[in-house]
Amino acid sequence: MNEQHVKGAADKVAGKIKEVAGHVTGNKKLETEGKVDQVKGAVRNLAGDAKDAGKEAIDSVKNAPSRH
Repeated sequence: MNEQHVKGAADKVAGKIKEVAGHVTGNKKLETEGKVDQVKGAVRNLAGDAKDAGKEAIDSVKNAPSRH
């Protein structure tokens, strides 16, 4: 887990809270902002996944046995 995953999770939680608060109060703008924040969180999670995959690929190349 990296920084992007943490920020993504925080965005998703904050977005869900906004969405529910907007829905309960009838505030469509707040509800929409919450949905947008949740999407932003999902995108951050994907960025974190890509970063992790890249790091793992680099590490596997670094740790591969030498062919000499």
